[in-house]
Amino acid sequence: MAESVPVRCPACLRENGYTAPAFPCACGSPVTPPLDRSAAPRPLTRRTWSEAWVAVRCGACGRVGEWPHPEVGCGSCGTVCRVPVHPVDSVGPGDPGRPRHQGHAVDPGHLADPRAAHIPLPPTAPAPRPAFRPVTIRTARDAVSTAALYLRWLGFTDVRQPDGPALPAAAVDLRAPGLVAQVDPTTAPTGLRAVECVWLNGLTASSSCAYFSLAGYTQDARERADDLGIPLFVMDLTGMPQPVNDPADELVGTGARG
Repeated sequence: MAESVPVRCPACLRENGYTAPAFPCACGSPVTPPLDRSAAPRPLTRRTWSEAWVAVRCGACGRVGEWPHPEVGCGSCGTVCRVPVHPVDSVGPGDPGRPRHQGHAVDPGHLADPRAAHIPLPPTAPAPRPAFRPVTIRTARDAVSTAALYLRWLGFTDVRQPDGPALPAAAVDLRAPGLVAQVDPTTAPTGLRAVECVWLNGLTASSSCAYFSLAGYTQDARERADDLGIPLFVMDLTGMPQPVNDPADELVGTGARG
C-alpha cells in the first residue's frame, strides 16, 4: 500500500492525510500515481473530464495508462483539491510510486487489491464491514452508481436509481427505505438550496437524508448541513466517497440503522 502523505488544504491550510490509490495495470501489477510533494495542491473550482485524468507509467511493464488524477477533500472546510503528480518522463525507476520487479515474477497474493478502500473502518462500528470497492467515475451515471454502491455498503437495502441517463446539469435522487439521498455530478460546488431541498424531501418521506457531491460544497451549504444534521460526502474520480462533516462521520461509523 502507498504511504500516506500530508496534503495542505489551499483554502484553510489544514493538513489532511492522503494515500494515493492503486490502479490495476493490464499486466496485473498495481499502478500508483507518483505524487509531487514539492508542488502545492490546487483547489478544484471547475471540473472538466479531460483534465481529470493523468498519465502514469507501470513500474513493472512500462505501459503508460490514463488514470483519475488524485484528489482529496478537506475534512475541515470541504474544499476539494487536486494533488500534483510527477509527469511520466520526469519519474525515474527509483522514485516512489514506481514499483519495479526486476527479474522476479509478481506474486498476485502479495499485491494489494487495487480497488481496496483506504479509509479504515471506525472502531465504533457495530460489526466489521468488508472494504468498500470503489468504481472509477468517468460519467455522471458513474457518480450516481458509486453513491448507490456506497449506500449499500453502509447497509441500506433496496437502493433505487432513476431510470435513464443522469443529467450532468442536475442532482439525481436515490431512494432506500428510511433514506433520501441526492447526488450532484456537476462540476460546481453544491450550494445551500440543494442541501435544504434534500432535507425537505427527507421530511416529506419521513426519512433521513444524505448528499454526495463531486465538486464539494459551498461554505453556507456546509454550515446549513451541520445545523440540520445532514451527512455530506465528496467523491473523487477514483470512486471513493469521503465524509466531510460530523453527521457523515457518524453515518460511516454506525451504518444504516435497522
